[in-house]
Amino acid sequence: MTVYNFNPGPSALPSEVLERAKDSMFNYQNTGLSVLEMSHRSPLYEDVHFQAIADVRSLLAVPENYHILFLQGGASLQFAMLPMNFLSPGKKAGYILSGSWSEKAYQEASRIGAAIVLASDKDNNYRSIPAVDENHFADDLAYIHITSNNTIFGTQWDALPTRKSIPVCVDASSDIFSKPIEWDNVDLLYAGAQKNAGPSGVTIVIIRNEFLQTANKTVPKYLAYDTHVKADSLYNTPPTGSIYLLGLTMKWIKENGGVKGMEAAAKKKAGLLYDAIDASGSFYQGHADKASRSCMNVTFTLQNSELEKQFLQEAKARGFIGVNGHRSVGGCRASIYNAVPLSHVEALRSFMIEFQKAHA
Repeated sequence: MTVYNFNPGPSALPSEVLERAKDSMFNYQNTGLSVLEMSHRSPLYEDVHFQAIADVRSLLAVPENYHILFLQGGASLQFAMLPMNFLSPGKKAGYILSGSWSEKAYQEASRIGAAIVLASDKDNNYRSIPAVDENHFADDLAYIHITSNNTIFGTQWDALPTRKSIPVCVDASSDIFSKPIEWDNVDLLYAGAQKNAGPSGVTIVIIRNEFLQTANKTVPKYLAYDTHVKADSLYNTPPTGSIYLLGLTMKWIKENGGVKGMEAAAKKKAGLLYDAIDASGSFYQGHADKASRSCMNVTFTLQNSELEKQFLQEAKARGFIGVNGHRSVGGCRASIYNAVPLSHVEALRSFMIEFQKAHA
């Protein structure tokens, strides 16, 4: 039976990446050493490390005045590390709430200093991206934080807010490498790798140098971004295996049209599923408002809980893995990250149509 992996994270890796890893990861360049056991101070590993950084810069067209870091702790550590570095006394951190992860980021910042909610769609059960007017933000904001894609509710920023004078920080964990990034509007961006960039274990942080210079100087050394910038992300032992696989994933993205190729594929895959939902006559009901729909996570419900349960049972029996919604909200969700093949999305769409015909 074919397995169709729609897991929200860790999510599917490209089959080509897995094949290359099988061939090279466990006897790297015929040295008799796997990438997992090489010294991170060795020239062999440094080649892996710095090539991966260079490929991230190339794919995302990151300007030279931005530093690219490979850190650990996932986006969850960034929820705390960001305000520790940039939320100083007398300033406030402004958070735009568009889902559960932006809530968690806000809550963590509130433990560290003064954090405020600038806009929120919580009262609407996070069905849309909240409207933002940067012209009315107070001057005492240290930064503005947004979550570019919301995995649980299936909403996504179509474009980042236009940066004025206040730094903008972005959690792009679930849509990095799926579309180009407008760097003029970003001062710091972070993303756990385990959805579009590789396996779990490594977190990408990209930070404007001018913003870095404003960081607090009293942060514990390991939690200061500047520590890792100066050490080229080699301050302590990095997750070498995860970074190697991230590097292979970067090469795969390059070979498949780059970020613009990923964007075109994402729109096509998402369109197939949203078309099936919209044409179902409310048999399937999308959670997100149409203007805020995500190209990464398609969320929907069925007409009642019993039908939904049956749908998920039959989907699993047919090889569709990870289609159940997040445990906090229920429903159904198809996570269609870069590595999910178009053919798998077509198979899910066909199953949805077939199920509707049998149960409508």
